[in-house]
Amino acid sequence: MSFKPITIFYCLVFYVFAQLFWWATLLIQLEPTRRGMVMGEGFVFISLMSFGIYKLHKAINRENHIRDQQKNFLLSVTHELKSPLASIKLYLQTIFKRELDREQQNSFISKSLLDIERLDDLVENMLLATKIENKSYSFPKEELNLSELVEKIVSRLQIHVCSKESILTSIDPNVYITGDKFAMASVVTNLIENAVKYSKNCAPVHIDLHRKANGKVCFKVADLGIGIPDEEKPKVFNKFYRVGSEDTRKTKGTGLGLFIVKQVLDHHQAQIKVKDNQPQGTVFEVYFN
Repeated sequence: MSFKPITIFYCLVFYVFAQLFWWATLLIQLEPTRRGMVMGEGFVFISLMSFGIYKLHKAINRENHIRDQQKNFLLSVTHELKSPLASIKLYLQTIFKRELDREQQNSFISKSLLDIERLDDLVENMLLATKIENKSYSFPKEELNLSELVEKIVSRLQIHVCSKESILTSIDPNVYITGDKFAMASVVTNLIENAVKYSKNCAPVHIDLHRKANGKVCFKVADLGIGIPDEEKPKVFNKFYRVGSEDTRKTKGTGLGLFIVKQVLDHHQAQIKVKDNQPQGTVFEVYFN
């Protein structure tokens, strides 16, 4: 029979408290005049020890939670890598073993390239998240055409989504901001992919990019998906965090996307807001000064 370290620790805590009460009782019986001093010292000791135990308990729970998140992250990454690799392998084996016409070959090659793009996005997310956390990414900024960047990413992701158009856009032309093109591409990609991921098949996702009258640039991604409960909205930008409903757990993901989004936007002095969509779903609004 094995005992967890935390169980042994609490057994020791119980033993210390029991011994404290026992010796305090004996001391009071031997010297009744020092009863007040013993009780006062005992109260201070118990208060400090209880506070320490409470803090240690919270730290242990937090570490356990982080460990579980990291375990889920590794499982998710494994699945995210295995799925497109298996798909690419199947397409290539089919091309190699069967006599296919040119059109079929091109179709299988195109699908393989899409899976390679998925792998590339996953690897880029992991690398960027690591660099941001290690403070080794410098965010080189330049004047960039955000309109062209969003349109290019939408065009690439559209073919992943559905046989018919489901990413609907309203984009002002030539909206420029000062920022890191690579990091901003990651922000746009993660927000759109997130909206698509948590929506029903072929459900519309609305993308808006406009410059407001006050000069601020607003980039908005709205979906009709499962939504995010109010109590979980502040947590969605935490590393490895994923919304805790059963539907969400069944959805692919590593929990890095929104973490990267928040970190990149903070380095661009941009704000992001999470709102409820109507009649259902979620809206992410990003404001650039």
